[in-house]
Amino acid sequence: QRELLESGGGSVETGGSLSLSCITSGSASSSTYMAWFRQSSGKEREGVAAISPTYQSPYYSDSAKGRFTIGHDRASNTLSLHMRRLKPEDTAKYFCAAEWSGGRLLDEHAYQSWGQGIQVTVGS
Repeated sequence: QRELLESGGGSVETGGSLSLSCITSGSASSSTYMAWFRQSSGKEREGVAAISPTYQSPYYSDSAKGRFTIGHDRASNTLSLHMRRLKPEDTAKYFCAAEWSGGRLLDEHAYQSWGQGIQVTVGS
């Protein structure tokens, strides 16, 4: 059983908003940090935001600052990403990640568990 399951993707117009959720289970639920990454066609996977479920301290990429909000709800073991003022360049497949093993919080190599990803498309 996959330990990370994303939901909430879809299509939205430029300037719109969209929220993603990731239900965590198993060992992924106790990760020190959890994060959202994205990968658009032909590009490398990039970190968008990370959070400590314990301290609720968020970290954002420059492209996400001021527009995206990462959150974590312990009661439901759910990682979220609220995105607003979306742009066409935000179009990508978004992945949640957990089981941080150390290193930079927005480095994909720092995480051991991954969801399957969910598509977000922003129309111009």
